[in-house]
Amino acid sequence: MMPPHADRPPVLDTRLDTRRPVIPLSRAGADVLRIVSDPRTPVFVTEHASGRRVYGYWRPLDADGGRGGCYVALSTAECDELYAAGRITLGEPVRDPAKTTYRARPARTPAPAARPTVAPVRTAGARRRAA
Repeated sequence: MMPPHADRPPVLDTRLDTRRPVIPLSRAGADVLRIVSDPRTPVFVTEHASGRRVYGYWRPLDADGGRGGCYVALSTAECDELYAAGRITLGEPVRDPAKTTYRARPARTPAPAARPTVAPVRTAGARRRAA
């Protein structure tokens, strides 16, 4: 079976100057990553004993529109694709007899390497001038 992103060619992520190809996100994948990246919206993954995974978050009640106050499930296929691509990570497991729950978070990008400091090179001529 072909992966769901096989129709999209990988691109080189030049922002981090890495050689790891990054698969372009679909519109649904970008929406899921936006939700997972929002620190106000904790997203959890529940893995049931049968192996079924459910990704979701709690949508608080919107006082203006009167909407919300419910649990919202995210697309398992999109979330699994983001996890497989290394775009989201799972936190420490909370185990229950029938299920295991993880916190889903966006993957942290490695900090760029600090530029090495270069010690000044002293030449024989510089020592004579300083004396």
